[in-house]
Amino acid sequence: MRQSTVRRIRIITGCILFLAFILVSRLYYIQIASGATYSEKAEGQYVKTKEALYSRGSVFFTARDGKSVAAASIRSGYLLSVNPQLVTDKNDLCTKLAPFLTINQERCLSQVTQNKKYVELERTISKEAYEEIERYRIAGVQLHRNQWRFYPGDSLAARIVGFVGYTDKSDTELHGKYGLERYYDKILMKENEVRTVNIFAEIFSNLGDMVYEKDESIRGDVVTTIEPTVARMLDSVLKKTQDTYSSKFTGAIIMNPKNGEIYAMSAVPTFDLNNRGSTSIDVFPNPLVENVYEFGSTIKALTVAAGLDSGVISRVSTYYDAGSIDLDGFTIRNFDGKGRGTVPMQEVLNQSLNTGVSYVVKKMGKEKFRDYFLNYKLGSETGIDLPNEAFGLVDNLRSPRDVEYATASFGQGIALTPIAATRAFAVLANGGYLVTPHLANEIIYEDGTKREITYPVGAQVLTVETSEEISRMLVEVVDTALRGGKLALPNHTIGAKTGTAQIPDPENGGYYEDKFLHSFFGYFPAFDPEFLVFMYTVEPQGVQYASETLTEPFMEIAKFLINYYDVPPDR
Repeated sequence: MRQSTVRRIRIITGCILFLAFILVSRLYYIQIASGATYSEKAEGQYVKTKEALYSRGSVFFTARDGKSVAAASIRSGYLLSVNPQLVTDKNDLCTKLAPFLTINQERCLSQVTQNKKYVELERTISKEAYEEIERYRIAGVQLHRNQWRFYPGDSLAARIVGFVGYTDKSDTELHGKYGLERYYDKILMKENEVRTVNIFAEIFSNLGDMVYEKDESIRGDVVTTIEPTVARMLDSVLKKTQDTYSSKFTGAIIMNPKNGEIYAMSAVPTFDLNNRGSTSIDVFPNPLVENVYEFGSTIKALTVAAGLDSGVISRVSTYYDAGSIDLDGFTIRNFDGKGRGTVPMQEVLNQSLNTGVSYVVKKMGKEKFRDYFLNYKLGSETGIDLPNEAFGLVDNLRSPRDVEYATASFGQGIALTPIAATRAFAVLANGGYLVTPHLANEIIYEDGTKREITYPVGAQVLTVETSEEISRMLVEVVDTALRGGKLALPNHTIGAKTGTAQIPDPENGGYYEDKFLHSFFGYFPAFDPEFLVFMYTVEPQGVQYASETLTEPFMEIAKFLINYYDVPPDR
């Protein structure tokens, strides 16, 4: 019995040693003798895509009929990668792939000559391009399923929508970089499934549950007030204006003055959200909320409204215009240097008289004038849902000198963002209260629930009666003074004011004699306004006054909106 047991043990031991010998021999063959070959095979079975399925909430425009139109979404396609060690003719490879790559031939060659087994050449290969590339059957080329951020409107509202990117070179997640993409990044961002797994490891271990983790986060889509047809029209008008006058920059905002909803907001030159490779980084920020400007005579409407509200003037009040006034050693003149004698307040707006608004400030007193301008929130953020909003520069309103208040009354010496100016002009139109300009009005979460974004009504800055009176005066500007009243509409009232400002000289101080910023604001129907349009253009060439550059573009926008929204006549 004992000998039989010993014999069995020896047989089992021998079998084990024999199997061990076979395994060791096989491992030697795989890892040493044929290591390079099997390494390449294993590399080929490796899932390359770090973010195999890119996931992010969508951004939507809202059409006139209430339907949502995609502004930022996800597009499916393929990622193109190369194993340089398997490529026999690198020049031929780059030539064949050139039509499908956003990088040039030189960059392609530098990528495929690296001593690596995996190089990504293009992450956004369409399904049609995938089929063409597959027909080439190029050794070393691989195509993996992929998804990426896509902007159906290309350049439409580019600075408003923004785009996604890596925050730095070491980052592995895409985040919003500009515009709504950045402001609502936490809502739009979704946890990505990480799929970097070796097939052998998955077979011999229980990694499946660890690698493919379910996204438990609840994120959502952002629905905006931007109307795509209006936005497209605005882009067209701005580009035409920009090209006509060779300006450095031209921008505009179309807003509902009653509730702050923005229908369109754009500036040119602009850029294509889907093809940003050759675009200078300086173009990406939004000057409508991030830059400040001295807007000139459009600000006179705010000064006259403050004078009316404080009771120091009325619409029929008069003052004596000598053509200039002296304050603190400085001389303030009208745009043409001429005096007009005794004139009513209406002519201060009709003829845009600097001496007239300076007179209003004198009647009000510095402190009261400052209070009104600060109540307009000219130096504050508006609260718009876009990143990097700038504060206005209104320190001159705290100066002890009279001249600073006089120049502020006609828009020089104080600098505002376009969106802050737009909010202030809305006070004139809507009955005298502040609104919060905004773009998003609803969040739709992944679980199907919705959250309406509400914006509270701000402080009452002017009385309703003052709002009505300044509106009458601004309608009179359009009906009789602007181009001699030739552009006034027969069935709709429009209140408006132009502005021409000299541009500050940062090197020598003072202002350039030959560089101007033109601005224009108007709202309609004037006594129950649905739209307020604010426009500006920087350094237009060959013209001096805003009435020459921005009147026709404004009227084109106004007529479009009246027809598109079927605004009923009000006269």
